Amino acid sequence: MSDHSNDLRETVRERYAAAAVQVTEGGAACCGPQPIEVDDNFGSILYAAAERDALPAEAVAASLGCGNPTAVADLHEGERVLDLGSGGGIDVLLSARRVGPTGKAYGLDMTEEMLALALANQRKAGAMNVEFLKGTIEAIPLPANTIDVVISNCVINLSTDKPAVFAEMFRVLAPGGRIGISDVVADDQLGPDQRAERGDYVGCIAGALSFTEYREGLTAAGFTNIELTPTHAVADGMHSATVRAVKPTTTTSTAAQKPVQAASSGSCCCGGGGC
Repeated sequence: MSDHSNDLRETVRERYAAAAVQVTEGGAACCGPQPIEVDDNFGSILYAAAERDALPAEAVAASLGCGNPTAVADLHEGERVLDLGSGGGIDVLLSARRVGPTGKAYGLDMTEEMLALALANQRKAGAMNVEFLKGTIEAIPLPANTIDVVISNCVINLSTDKPAVFAEMFRVLAPGGRIGISDVVADDQLGPDQRAERGDYVGCIAGALSFTEYREGLTAAGFTNIELTPTHAVADGMHSATVRAVKPTTTTSTAAQKPVQAASSGSCCCGGGGC
């Protein structure tokens, strides 16, 4: 990874670490945690009141996403779910309720402070079918073919190596598994410089792929049945969008076979670790 990519990752980590500390300190105050300041396009406002009310206040306050991926993914009893960039745990805890005691919800995050907050929220929620992992979304610390659904909420756009993220999602998904993601996506006519003009990297704008780039990236990783649907504008030419795709039950293309072959050859699935 280049020095520039490392610098961007560290900037993102620092921003989310500060957000976790803000929520934790607010939770110790007399009035409880206050939501991280975001506009109406991001945060807990995008969840139904019934969902917010059923969770620890700190999990809701730490929400920084651009959608509600648990609704996008259409989760079912008994499924194994992985949330990339799980933050304070709001989507993991909601997923755990939907998949029930026979299912499992994993959360992956690279930020120690967010993981500590998520574990505290797990204890408050009494969620027994939840596990939080430290690591990066470019090197997921789980074996191949073990997850039914991958979700993520406005995190993939922050990665400086999105092809690696797409390949890792494909690798950990079981055949027939699917993704249900909320992310920021740019209109095709906007170049990288124009995206950067609309917001900084950690603000979820500058790192966004275009609709065509997103589709091509998922296709190259081996996904099929790809759907990208804009839900609301977050800036001029930039949208919160839902992203759905499926890992085929059988893989025939070279691009689709590569992640499976690498996993089956005994290569380490847990490489990379956290920052």
